[in-house]
Amino acid sequence: KDDPDESTIMERFRLKHQCQTTEKPKALTDAYEHAGKTGIWRGTDSIQGYKAVKPEDAAKRMSSCMVMRGENDFVTEECVEGWKDAFNHNFVRYKVLDGCSHHGLLENGPMYGDIVDSYFSEYD
Repeated sequence: KDDPDESTIMERFRLKHQCQTTEKPKALTDAYEHAGKTGIWRGTDSIQGYKAVKPEDAAKRMSSCMVMRGENDFVTEECVEGWKDAFNHNFVRYKVLDGCSHHGLLENGPMYGDIVDSYFSEYD
């Protein structure tokens, strides 16, 4: 159920779209403490206008790639769609982590590990 209390909006966003663990993991808290410091970008303003583009035809073949996002991730399917034409090969795997948000590794480590392991077994 929705909570109209604006004072909890950031925590509700975190729990649905960023990291669905009851408590924010220490590793995540530590990492976010550095956000916004000199030389470290933060927020959508930092990437506003950025667009991934396919390299020129003469460019060296890019490495294989896996694009992962959580089912409830703030990185939406629309966000990922733009990456589909940014590679100069077809060795790209797209995966949606069922039931997860942005930090699927912290929410369901075994599933995340299986996906990564499968990717490397196929492309490495």
